[in-house]
Amino acid sequence: MVKAYAQEHIYKHPWERVTSASWRKFADPENKRTLSHILEVDTLNRKLDPLSGKLYTTRALTIHAPGPWFVRKIVGQDICHCVESTVVDAQSKSMQLATRNVSLQKFIEVEEKIRYDPHPDNPTGWTICRQETSIRIKPLSALASMAEKVEQRCAERFMQNSVKGREVMERICKYLEAESSGMAL
Repeated sequence: MVKAYAQEHIYKHPWERVTSASWRKFADPENKRTLSHILEVDTLNRKLDPLSGKLYTTRALTIHAPGPWFVRKIVGQDICHCVESTVVDAQSKSMQLATRNVSLQKFIEVEEKIRYDPHPDNPTGWTICRQETSIRIKPLSALASMAEKVEQRCAERFMQNSVKGREVMERICKYLEAESSGMAL
């Protein structure tokens, strides 16, 4: 069984500001408390394709992902390592992120896709963010009902963290807006 959900959010900020905020989201010390589940972010690779002008980046994320006590007992840890692949196309104003776990794969598979594009109703002033997440617990057949509950709990946690992430993005966008207009917050 797979638990999947999709959501959209409109940032009332231009695409350039929102994508800049996305890069700063994990690095800003003020956000460490809000995004406390993110323990570490390391850039593994960054490449600019001179022909297409696209920026390709790969980052490693270390996440604290506590689950129910019985799941921690089975899995043996509550730290998850993930890989995030990002493609930024400044020409078409598109930023796509795909994140998936690389640890705990024999127990759970999580994939998150996020895409930032100019909003069709206000392409110079707003940005639409589309997020899709799928969570799949790999249970023994006898544990299928428990797996469904764990998937649901994981989905709820992802949705809570998405709200926190949007709050952080909005805060950084406002900071960048103030910075670009020469004001101090």
